[in-house]
Amino acid sequence: MAYTDIDKPSDYFNTTLYTGNGGNGHTISGVGFQSDLTWLKSRSNAISHMWIDSVRGVNTVINSNTTDPETTFNCLDPWNSDGFVLSNNTNFNGDGVTFASWNWKAGTSFTNDASGTGIGSLDSTGSVNDTAGFSIVSYTGNTTAGATIKHGLSTKPDVIICKARQNSGGAIEWVVYHKGISTPQNNTLTLNSTAAKVDRTIAWNDTAPTSSVFSVGTWVGTNAQVPMIAYVFSEKQGYSKFNSYVGNGNVDGTFCYCGFKPAFILQKNTARAGSGWGVFDATRTPTNVSKGMLIASSNAVEDTSDASRVDFLSNGFKWRTTDNWFNDNGAEHIFMAFAENPFTTSTGIPATAR
Repeated sequence: MAYTDIDKPSDYFNTTLYTGNGGNGHTISGVGFQSDLTWLKSRSNAISHMWIDSVRGVNTVINSNTTDPETTFNCLDPWNSDGFVLSNNTNFNGDGVTFASWNWKAGTSFTNDASGTGIGSLDSTGSVNDTAGFSIVSYTGNTTAGATIKHGLSTKPDVIICKARQNSGGAIEWVVYHKGISTPQNNTLTLNSTAAKVDRTIAWNDTAPTSSVFSVGTWVGTNAQVPMIAYVFSEKQGYSKFNSYVGNGNVDGTFCYCGFKPAFILQKNTARAGSGWGVFDATRTPTNVSKGMLIASSNAVEDTSDASRVDFLSNGFKWRTTDNWFNDNGAEHIFMAFAENPFTTSTGIPATAR
């Protein structure tokens, strides 16, 4: 029996913390690989989330907490084999400001000519890591129902996070497909907001993704006539888990099985408007009970209140709060989790509890 697809998760995902120094050439090390998606957030200052990826370019930023189009900053030197080098921009290198960086490895470039011998109906380019189940896909939409885009993975995606890189007749939201949402090909969430899930068939054209393409409808959130970017994830045993759970409203909260000790959790109540996207990681809070939350849908500073209490366990996580964001009684919640260690490695070594 294979316990895990990946024995060393930190080869593909890692969290690195740093403090800005306000100067050019500030080297951040300890990532452990050359990142293709780096997500930065200040812990101590109310600064927007910064998403930077190798497909759009090292100095092109989008913010998960806004509907703004991408912006060009002098932010990073090209990623290196163990991290990145920062400029003196205060958004990601303010003097004395503390930051978290979450980093994912893709690494193999692809170009898809849909009108030639390619796959799908729209041209796409991107970077993919099939071992880790992660790809970054750039395409230009056409607002036509049923358009399809090659995602580069060999398995059906479980999560797609999509954003227009430019505005098209107005601001455009981040759109999330997640297999844990009821009828995910119909329902969407928006990463930049606290809205509940919405039945919006024009997002994914009422069509589930396949092992080669994902489908989009007429909505500008997924298919505007501007350059688009999509972050695509497929679950890998012992490394990533994308699922849902039902809250119980009790301080002895719901346990969420992952099959690994989590390093990172992104969570959302899909049923209740006003619930944000909570971001937790084991690096900022290395002991239980963890209560160090950042919010992907807000520029707020790190929240260490009791409302966001959670235990990181050897095979999943367990809520220790009655707060409706995380443990709303009877409500559907979804999560994305990435591993620190598999519960058991391929050679039979078990994970240790915190």
